[in-house]
Order: sequence, then C-alpha cells, then structure tokens
Amino acid sequence: MIKVVGVSASGKSTLVQALRAAGYNARSVSQEHSHMATLWKQFNVPRVLIYLDSTILAQMQRRPDVSWDSATLLVEREKLQDAYCEADLRINSAGLSNVAVLWVTLAFLRSRRLRHAAGPLPPATATGAPAGPRTRL
Repeated sequence: MIKVVGVSASGKSTLVQALRAAGYNARSVSQEHSHMATLWKQFNVPRVLIYLDSTILAQMQRRPDVSWDSATLLVEREKLQDAYCEADLRINSAGLSNVAVLWVTLAFLRSRRLRHAAGPLPPATATGAPAGPRTRL
C-alpha cells in the first residue's frame, strides 16, 4: 500500500489516480483537514508514504476557487508535520506538471522494487470510505 498525503491542491488525488492506473495500490489521505497527527497510519500502515507540498500561488493556479491564504497553508503543514518527517518521498509539486510528479514517483517506486499489478487497479474509494465491498445487513 502506498499512501499519499499533502497540502490542499498539491495533486494527491491526481497522483493516486495515475498510480492506480499503473497498477500500484495507492490511496490519498486527507490529513491536512484532520486534527489527528497520525491519520496516515490508521487502517494499514503504508509500505511507502509520499508527501506532496505546494505553494499558495500554485494552489491558486491549480484551483481557481481557492479560498484560503498563506496562514491556512502553514496550518496544514503543521497538521502534516508527522507525515512529512516519516515520508519516504517528498515532492514539492509547485511548478511541476502532473506528469513530472508521476515520473518522479514512478522512478522512486521502481528503485524500491515495489510490486504492482500488471494492469490498472479500480479507482480508490474516497478517504474515510470502507476499503472493501459494502455488505448489507
């Protein structure tokens, strides 16, 4: 399992979608909104933890509806401090294309000889949703 954490609008969902298309079992963790410093460790400790950072300017370019400011970005980074320190790979996605972030990530995963499926994996469930199929009682 690969978990991707990072500040808002840093490309977590985009990276996870691309990694799953490449056969990697990846999930994003919306830890930047949590008060639990180790949320990324809950429900399976990842084999690889990837941290994505950005700048307020890049966030505004990525999401024109950005309603936060530099102070909000600092608060998110504080909430992510544990994940930042524990991350196996840290990428500042500001100024990088989605493809460049993916290439850096894939090169890192290949260097770690991380196993992956031969084909694409289905889309990941939303953060906080059950990982397996739902059953009715």
